[in-house]
Amino acid sequence: MISLIELLLIEFQISQKDLDKAISYQGKYGGYLEQILVNLGSLPEDNLPELYSKYFSLPIVELSDWIETELPTIETEDLELLKSISWSPISIKNLNWTFVVKYPLELKANEFIGRKGINATILIGRESDIQALNSRFSDSQSGDVDEAFIGDEEERLRELASEAPIVNLLNSLISRGLRQGASDMHLEPYQGRYRVRYRIDGVLQEVERLAPRMQLPIVTRLKILSGMDIAERRRPQDGKIAMKIANQELDIRVSALPLNEGESVVMRFLRKESVTYDMEVLGLADDVQQYINEDLTKTAGVILLTGPTGSGKTTTLYTFLNELNTDDVKIITLEDPVEYQLDGINQVQVNSDIGFDFSAGLRSIVRQDPDIIMLGEIRDKETARIAMQSALTGHLVFSTVHTNDAASAYTRLLDLGVDEFLLNAALVSILAQRLARRICKHCVQADPDTANLTLKYDLKALAIKFNIAHINLVKGIGCEVCGHTGYKGRIAVNEYLRCDEVIMKMPKDADFIAKARDHNRECGRRNLLEDGFYKAMLGQTTVEEVLRVAG
Repeated sequence: MISLIELLLIEFQISQKDLDKAISYQGKYGGYLEQILVNLGSLPEDNLPELYSKYFSLPIVELSDWIETELPTIETEDLELLKSISWSPISIKNLNWTFVVKYPLELKANEFIGRKGINATILIGRESDIQALNSRFSDSQSGDVDEAFIGDEEERLRELASEAPIVNLLNSLISRGLRQGASDMHLEPYQGRYRVRYRIDGVLQEVERLAPRMQLPIVTRLKILSGMDIAERRRPQDGKIAMKIANQELDIRVSALPLNEGESVVMRFLRKESVTYDMEVLGLADDVQQYINEDLTKTAGVILLTGPTGSGKTTTLYTFLNELNTDDVKIITLEDPVEYQLDGINQVQVNSDIGFDFSAGLRSIVRQDPDIIMLGEIRDKETARIAMQSALTGHLVFSTVHTNDAASAYTRLLDLGVDEFLLNAALVSILAQRLARRICKHCVQADPDTANLTLKYDLKALAIKFNIAHINLVKGIGCEVCGHTGYKGRIAVNEYLRCDEVIMKMPKDADFIAKARDHNRECGRRNLLEDGFYKAMLGQTTVEEVLRVAG
């Protein structure tokens, strides 16, 4: 039989250094070696079921095989004991019991088995599996969740949300999302259960379906942590959690939204230490990066980023500011909210509740004598007008607007009421952006459909136009590293429009967008779809992914 240390080193690739550190800690303070490694961030908690399965030669539970089966009859006192140690009894036939367990050598469980004279069959499960199975016992006792909380409801909710199983389950879901690189975690009622989904590289993936009775304690727990009113279930609420998990500093923005069947909660993970604001990381094509570098040398003017929510506009702006952040310039940002703190940059958060909105904030910022200003978003006429006038008085201004492409930013600003002469005088360039998923480097292979895709989307003509010698269409076949999606990380897909003399002289009428696109094409620049295909032909993403984000 292989030892636990050998299993950790060989099968789970734990470094000798981390193992020595964990063994030293265990010698001083006790505890399970594998749990110490989890706390150190060396071993993902999701790997524990597989570790225990291999070490103890026990099977891992298939939750779907048991979640709908008939509940065994068990005394309340016995059930509470098993729940407290993350064991779930799923089958009882005389003295033959089947358990789903988190840790097989739990002392209290083994004492219970010996005392009862039980023949035990053990299956390994995750904390969430065990919670889902155990919650069925509670569901059978009360069909209506709300009826259980009549009278002194708030105090009972607090007690329920503070129980160890709920705390452990929520921590486990958050840790798992972080390890998988999720940007958001969604919890919502769905088909009679409580669904958990992660947004990974911009795409939602379902990871769990919890029993409906888990909804109220989980939502309550999140509301307590984020400073929301736990008794309020009729109106939307927002909150924030600051926590440290696996040595990672983390801010979580929490949004709760009432639905017909309960509440939907979305948590956005903001990692304080894992964000890198580097031009190389953005994935800008060489020609676009050269254009941007030229624009960043300007001392005055407005540089705009456009795109939908979640297209990485703020990250790109932060990267530009990071390039310009030197001791001889003063940079002030106005954001809603300030998501990441940048060293050496003065960041201001708007607060509409006290009348400190973007326009009021911008008026105050200008009096602070900045060289560079960043506005999180241009939302109204007043903000847009002050931004343009600030550019004319010697400030370099960065901001974002929500439009589909670069040229549409002009029409959007005109719709807000900005004078055409101000736009012509102030705008330097506009960069439209989408985020496409990168192909996983660990499972990349040639795309077997290359010939068909090349013909269907006329990629040969594009390759000639953009000087690509060899069309290299590839795809990821899926592996453990990328969660079997074939993608890992994201890359920017861009359309760059320089506000040159030709653009300035064009009338900003109904034909402007089409004429601006034609001019951009004549200058040899790519639109969003072409830039996506360009990066697909270089083997950075796939044609399917380009069509999803820019088609």
